[in-house]
Amino acid sequence: MKKPSLATTVGGIRSPNPFWLASAPPTNTGDQIRRAFKAGWGGAVWKTFDFEPIVNVSSRYGAVDYDGRKIMGFNNIELISDRTLEDNLREIKEIKTEFPDHAVVVSLMVESRRERWHEMVQRVEETGCDGLELNFGCPHGMSERGMGSAVGQVPEYTEMITSWVKEVAKTPVIVKLTPNVTDIRPIGRAAKRGGADGISLINTINSIMGIDLDTLRPKPHVAGRGSHGGYCGPAVKPIALQMVHALASDAEINLPVSGIGGIQAWHDAVEFLLLGCSGVQICTAVMHYGFRLVEHMISGLEMWMMEKGFTKLDDFIGRSVPHIGGWGDLDLGYKVTAEIDQNQCIHCGLCYVACEDGAHQSILRERVSVEDFIGARAGIPDRVEISGGRRTMAGAGDGYLNLFKIHQETCVGCNLCALACPVEGCITMMERASNLPSMTWSQYQEKLSKKEIDPIRPHRSE
Repeated sequence: MKKPSLATTVGGIRSPNPFWLASAPPTNTGDQIRRAFKAGWGGAVWKTFDFEPIVNVSSRYGAVDYDGRKIMGFNNIELISDRTLEDNLREIKEIKTEFPDHAVVVSLMVESRRERWHEMVQRVEETGCDGLELNFGCPHGMSERGMGSAVGQVPEYTEMITSWVKEVAKTPVIVKLTPNVTDIRPIGRAAKRGGADGISLINTINSIMGIDLDTLRPKPHVAGRGSHGGYCGPAVKPIALQMVHALASDAEINLPVSGIGGIQAWHDAVEFLLLGCSGVQICTAVMHYGFRLVEHMISGLEMWMMEKGFTKLDDFIGRSVPHIGGWGDLDLGYKVTAEIDQNQCIHCGLCYVACEDGAHQSILRERVSVEDFIGARAGIPDRVEISGGRRTMAGAGDGYLNLFKIHQETCVGCNLCALACPVEGCITMMERASNLPSMTWSQYQEKLSKKEIDPIRPHRSE
């Protein structure tokens, strides 16, 4: 099977693959974008700029490390470009000339005056760029000046400024949304009413990174003082996916989506595409691992598509959207319970503690002698060790070990034991016959109101 096509179009902007650099430090100069395109990136959103360069602070980044992994979450208090408008415009024109088939999109943030937006759009489009991205999302620094999320949190402002830009723009206009709202859909609808050709999300989440317990100073700090900043990185992906789905499934919006938020590997990108994105934008992972990251993303996506029999992105974009809906549409009759593979269990007891203290007390613990355990099971000898002339094995103490079994009558299938288990594949969730008919909560409520069914009582036994 030949390699699939990764070409895509986002809001009328074409690119050879769906991987764009997001507007951020990696797209601050023409030289950076030139190197990125040579590495394989399909597009780039130029770091946001205004008419005048911004004065930034030092330091400006912070990170959350977790369980030995660096930068699970990333925070910045950096503002938009500190380079002149003339330098940015000149380099945009150079890059577009050198890479005519790549997507060159320019991120803009301008004070809320119609004539200033008109002037900026006209000057930027003279470079030959492929489109504009309106930065209505940054939660720090610029929002205090009436820009960034100060615009993106108010639907009326989002619609008004988008419409100003569309009055003069000749290229597609993408509106970048802030996640710092309780419901993303009204903002997406406002962008649609303003005439946007596409939307991108999420921008960074308002956050405080942490406190240094030695100095008692915030992280990062500037001469001992800190500020709220924008949170991103792998930790934010679930939040981004929820918001992408909310917009992709909203019939009033129906705009192309460029997905952003915690994308670090090809399978992260596939998840965004399955939820309706036509392309993705990536920043934090590039700041961590460099432009070469795209090589793995392209090869991984191609291999996955060939395994699935997909020849182009449109074969699967949005395929998972219909599978997500409200809680009331879930099947009350569907049932799974856990099953422990005793040949893989290392008797650590993490599943038991999690279930006993954090879930539904449905794992039975039995203390058995090692000799009895070994003698009763085939395949166990490979895990047997000799210590002090006696046979023993991992998880044993004083010649005994704990044997864990699922109490099938009370297990509610919550997944917690499988999530806590350190051995991949040791605990699996198995479909079981249910004593309830296949029926959603919404259907249940309707049947109750019509007195077609008696109230369902929990079957849990104490």
